[in-house]
Amino acid sequence: MSFAPALPLTGYAGWKFLDRTLATQRAAFEQSAPQQREADHVRSRMARVTSAADLVADRQLLRVALDAFGLGEDIDARAFIRRILEDGTENPQALANRLADRRYRAFAGAFNFAGPGPPATRDPGFADRLLTAANERRFEAAVGTRDEALRLALALQRDLGEVAAQPGTDGSKWFAILGTPPLRRVFETAFGLPKGFPALDLDRQVEILRDRSRRAFGTDDVAQFSDPARMEALTRRFLLQDQIAEASAAPVRGALALQLLRPAG
Repeated sequence: MSFAPALPLTGYAGWKFLDRTLATQRAAFEQSAPQQREADHVRSRMARVTSAADLVADRQLLRVALDAFGLGEDIDARAFIRRILEDGTENPQALANRLADRRYRAFAGAFNFAGPGPPATRDPGFADRLLTAANERRFEAAVGTRDEALRLALALQRDLGEVAAQPGTDGSKWFAILGTPPLRRVFETAFGLPKGFPALDLDRQVEILRDRSRRAFGTDDVAQFSDPARMEALTRRFLLQDQIAEASAAPVRGALALQLLRPAG
């Protein structure tokens, strides 16, 4: 990726700088020549896509579609993606509904190839919505090449906001957090959870997250993060905990490097 975001600082100070300059930096990214060429292709071709087979046959369209949902790593898994789209989300046994990663349900539902009515690709505004989502995540990826923690902080603002605003019980929202890989990583880091945490039973994981949330914020209500002040407090906690973890790991990495440099025998 040729675009290089301006990130003069790391940690929470880096986040504050990025937050202040986000609109300007994202605009520069979206106005670059490669992004403009791709946007022209998507706008001219998307309305012709009427099936999952059409979408996976056009690699450039497929890349944008996957990137819009944070699934760009699946670009070469065309048979899998076609199955996800063709199954849709109406049937509880559809593949997207049986996967723990909730991004696949959002992806299949957004295109509506298997649902009632015409596919969403026929909507005149669909291509632009897809491009906006893809560019948002691609900008985050560009940030991640320089600072992975800041990438996750950016993703947190969008993904947690969506989960907090959705209908349902608090329990279902915590399950949604666990089913969204970037959110899972943020909460595991912010609450200082051990590496073995993901191996626990899902109900136990939710129980621990709710307990840690009550300790840190006084409530386990996910809707609290609709409040910008609470979202900022979580972002700050995550970035500070990430720096603490990095500082703790540095001496271990240094010791391992020295051990590797010692002559054998």
